[in-house]
Amino acid sequence: MTSPFPLRLKQARTRKGLTQQQLGVLLGLDPNNASARMNQYERGKHAPDFTTLKRIAELLNVPVAWFYCEDDLEASIVDAAHQLTAEQKKALLAFIEKLKNQP
Repeated sequence: MTSPFPLRLKQARTRKGLTQQQLGVLLGLDPNNASARMNQYERGKHAPDFTTLKRIAELLNVPVAWFYCEDDLEASIVDAAHQLTAEQKKALLAFIEKLKNQP
């Protein structure tokens, strides 16, 4: 099975309205090869190290885990939870635990 990362990266980048070049430059890559590097990530030829991945997630305002969700529903849930406050996340977790315990 292939990693969902390349597709999710492209989704998040286009959702933000950024080109590969723009995202690469925001990451601090050399403007002359920023687009090529991001293209390699989006084609699955190379994967960023974890530090770079965290920076990409911050720039695109998605959690790191979102890049690895295999289906869109799970990705939507992870993205929605990312936008909640800590208290809201605790309440959501409590609600999920209740749902799991229902017949």
